[in-house]
Amino acid sequence: MAAARAGPVELGFAESAPAWRLRSEQFPSKVGGRPAWLGAAGLPGPPALACTLCGRPLSFLLQVYAPLPGRADAFHRGIFLFCCREPPCCAGLRVFRNQLPRKNDFYSYEPPSENPPPETGESVCLQLKSGAHLCRVCGCLGPKTCSRCHKAYYCSKEHQTLDWRLGHKQTCAQPDHFDHIIPDHNFLFPEFEILIETEEEIMPEVVEKEDYSEITGSMGEALEEELDSMAKHESGEDTIFQKFKTQIALEPEQILRYGRGIAPIWISGENIPQEKDIPDCPCGAKRILEFQFSDTVC
Repeated sequence: MAAARAGPVELGFAESAPAWRLRSEQFPSKVGGRPAWLGAAGLPGPPALACTLCGRPLSFLLQVYAPLPGRADAFHRGIFLFCCREPPCCAGLRVFRNQLPRKNDFYSYEPPSENPPPETGESVCLQLKSGAHLCRVCGCLGPKTCSRCHKAYYCSKEHQTLDWRLGHKQTCAQPDHFDHIIPDHNFLFPEFEILIETEEEIMPEVVEKEDYSEITGSMGEALEEELDSMAKHESGEDTIFQKFKTQIALEPEQILRYGRGIAPIWISGENIPQEKDIPDCPCGAKRILEFQFSDTVC
């Protein structure tokens, strides 16, 4: 992994938030729900959002609003993370980027208002400002439509079938009463806003080791020698895990660590990739770490 000049680490915490704060025009960082896409250009289609193992549609996990200073084309920039939540897989992580310049056709040049907008009556927006339609189940691009009403859009046959079974069958033939309130398909992760705070500079705490003196005093010499040997040969695995626990314990509620070029905090010494294991970007540049998230977010 290429070295980069890392700035301060920013920590993310999941907090409940009103729905309007998690819409695209607020440029949110968030967990769960439907992705708050910035624009239609470059959005992944259904083939890119299918699990490579089981073929099912991936679920949106989280997004981070991460503009690039000095890059006019990335004044607004979001990183979107998807995963397969089917029990046989529970894998298939995929990451996508969606970005816009400050001056664009969809959002104000000025920062978004901190005040809630007037209610529109729609609980879920399933059409981007560019006009692109989104799947009623997952909120990703929906190139397929219901052949009867032509008002419901889907990313896949699987999601169309799921929505039909959970309510669209009853409303499809009633165009005047088309349901804007989307049923719970039990496909999305619970939705929370990610609040960002800068991590304070800290000194690693000294890990206290157990005092075996009282124990060994009442045991035989052989056991005492065995304990001494175990202490002297503390494995690198234990050291890595202890460092992880010490760092996380300072802010145990964190679900995200963000910073371009920061060093990852490994939880284990197993399967740590070497630089040669990380493929270069298609542009030829070396990749750097940008964020790390906790699996507790799932």
